[in-house]
Amino acid sequence: MPFCDGLRVVKSSIHGYGVVTTRPFAKGELVCYGDGVFYPESADFDDTYALVFDGEDTGLGDTYFWDLVDQTRWFNHSCAPNAEVRGKWDPNEQRVNAHWIAVRDIAIGEEITYDYAFVGEVAEPCACGAPSCRGLIVDPDPAELAKVPAHLQRLLRRAA
Repeated sequence: MPFCDGLRVVKSSIHGYGVVTTRPFAKGELVCYGDGVFYPESADFDDTYALVFDGEDTGLGDTYFWDLVDQTRWFNHSCAPNAEVRGKWDPNEQRVNAHWIAVRDIAIGEEITYDYAFVGEVAEPCACGAPSCRGLIVDPDPAELAKVPAHLQRLLRRAA
């Protein structure tokens, strides 16, 4: 797997491993491309580090996962991220083109984060530490928040 220039995998203060910058990135700049393995929802596969593409995204009719296999698999979630992932199915190449873009200036040594925005049914406790932390890794859409399991509702912090 190719290494992403300007990034280094480290022990994270957010969760497990993370990826920090070894050079600054400007707002709007490409942080890196991600590589992965594409597989259908029906496959016996661990989707922990995967991006999700529904049938409308791919034109293939089913939900598919793009399991990240490079440093991007250690990009952690933040409710106030410094990057966003953009992924698109390329029908000609039969693969996903995924890349991360800086949504603000990112300093040397800062951990790269993006908002995982999980659907409500699979929300998880969040440890991002951002002042705007939702308390859960979940899409902030009210329809998704309504689907958060009852045992996790107490962790949810809603915007004032």
